[in-house]
Amino acid sequence: MVTDLENVEIQFPQGYDERLEFETPSKGYLRDVVVRLPDGSEYRLFFIDPTRLQQDLEADVESGRSYYAEPGMVLLPQVTTEAIRQAVRDLWRDGFFKSQKPLA
Repeated sequence: MVTDLENVEIQFPQGYDERLEFETPSKGYLRDVVVRLPDGSEYRLFFIDPTRLQQDLEADVESGRSYYAEPGMVLLPQVTTEAIRQAVRDLWRDGFFKSQKPLA
């Protein structure tokens, strides 16, 4: 699935269909979302909700890790297709990608 938001393109992961779109809010995360800006630069994002973030942090701490981190992590109240689209719009508007390193 590809979405064009005023020249900013969102590429959802391969196989992201209606079923996965329905299941994603329950899972609480979606990885490998690629945002392509008008200049052609691309950025990989990882979307997660607070509940899943807490669960993953606790699991990592229990396994001996002192932190939880994901490259390109964006925290959302709920991970839905529309929430991702809105977040990307807002990230673009707020200049977020200027401080990020694009994919090679």
